[in-house]
Amino acid sequence: MSVSALSPSRALGGVSGLLQVVSLLGLVLLLIKAAQLYLRRQWLLKALHHFPSPPSHWFCGHKWEYQEEGELPHLLKRVEKYPRACVRWMWGTRALLLVYDPDYMKMVLGRSDPKAHVTYRCLKPWIGTGLLLLEGQTWFQHRRMLTPAFHYDILKPYVGIMADSVRVMLDKWEELVSQDSHLEIFGHVSLMTLDTIMKCAFSQQGSVQTDRSAPPSPPASSASSPFRNSQSYIQAIRDVSHLIVSRLRNAFHQNDLIYRLTPEGHWNHRACQLAHQHTDAVIKERKARLQKEGELEKVRSRRHLDFLDILLFARMENGSSLSDEDLRAEVDTFMFEGHDTTASGISWILYALASHPEHQQRCREEIQSLLADGASITWDHLDQMPYTTMCIKEAMRLYPPVPVISRELSKPITFPDGRSLPAGILVSLSIYGLHHNPKVWPNPEVFDPTRFAPGSTRHSHAFLPFSGGSRNCIGKQFAMNELKVAVALTLLRFELSPDSSRVPVPMPVIVLRSKNGIHLQLRKLSDPGT
Repeated sequence: MSVSALSPSRALGGVSGLLQVVSLLGLVLLLIKAAQLYLRRQWLLKALHHFPSPPSHWFCGHKWEYQEEGELPHLLKRVEKYPRACVRWMWGTRALLLVYDPDYMKMVLGRSDPKAHVTYRCLKPWIGTGLLLLEGQTWFQHRRMLTPAFHYDILKPYVGIMADSVRVMLDKWEELVSQDSHLEIFGHVSLMTLDTIMKCAFSQQGSVQTDRSAPPSPPASSASSPFRNSQSYIQAIRDVSHLIVSRLRNAFHQNDLIYRLTPEGHWNHRACQLAHQHTDAVIKERKARLQKEGELEKVRSRRHLDFLDILLFARMENGSSLSDEDLRAEVDTFMFEGHDTTASGISWILYALASHPEHQQRCREEIQSLLADGASITWDHLDQMPYTTMCIKEAMRLYPPVPVISRELSKPITFPDGRSLPAGILVSLSIYGLHHNPKVWPNPEVFDPTRFAPGSTRHSHAFLPFSGGSRNCIGKQFAMNELKVAVALTLLRFELSPDSSRVPVPMPVIVLRSKNGIHLQLRKLSDPGT
């Protein structure tokens, strides 16, 4: 028999043997992975055994609780049933401790544990590694660099800018309610807060609210103007927020490669691109303005710089400390946090006041006595509306703009009641749960502004609308100012009542949103000064 006659059979035998080896290796790897997952689950069960948990499925965990419209009611049942904290299983090999007790909150926020990587890494393609995601010394350097952007000398003139943006929104509302008194406000408020942050922090001129030429979905080439794609930017932020939450709840989408191949992954990538186009346009426009004759020297002579100018000057003067990627990440981060969380806060505050007309009227009377027709609202006015401030805080208790934050324990922790956790455990700090905890706030579902009356006492970590500890919100004073301006001018112009046919359903989608929007009925006041 010739060698050539033997070759095919030998080749087939070689292929068959190779397939057998590959199959065996695959089986071994599968068994190793299964063993790893089993050991991981056993470790979690042991680490979390001190804390209660409702019954969970060995594979799906508490997945039935993650329906968007039902998650918060499930949370409130847990808060009422289990004191301080309980375990939530995402799926068989991922669990976290859900915390809603002020003593627990204080302990965790008083440490330097990093943000939970498995959660916050999903934000990175969108906002990059800016102040929200940075850790350690780099975070400290960026925080110290950006803190002067929130000096009161900077914030004072912003009040007038905020008022102008709010008035543009209210003028649009007047036109709309002349046709239909029912209005979905979240979208309008988002555009207004984006307008405000672009003018205050990024030195933009013009107005995104009055640019009626903005296409609903601009092509990439239209990114030369930050105003032309503002509507698309807001929609992109909504899309990315929903996609991130959906991804976090899906065990099969945790792998980056697999996720990129899914329709949701493609959609997320496109939405992030749209958001980046807007950010790049803002940076490009500011750079061009600074290059005009005399502009750079004029800005450099200021005692305090705006947010974006601080970043650009740091880039120019010491490029090694702030790369172009760092620059865009900080702008992306603050562009989102500076408008979306504030829009959530304003929208829910207006809804709370619409639902409680007696408190709304008392706020209106206080504001009218202070501002008359609201033609001029200043920094000094903001501290002279105590009852309105009480109502704002009570609304933020009921509807915290950021309902949850997460940490990953870098070292063991022992809580005041003696229960402990090892390093590596995920801790989810439920601000929504804390604010609705009946052991912290009696009758927590009742809107009661007197909880925040001057002289009232409460636990230092019972009310955390801007988080707490060293990593609290850097722009909390900016946000509070904008909340007060928006509420004051709105109540001078309109009487608000809820739309009983479309009751909002709070949903934690990065910020607190509503499944079906926030619809109000608006009635124009005939004379704001009376």
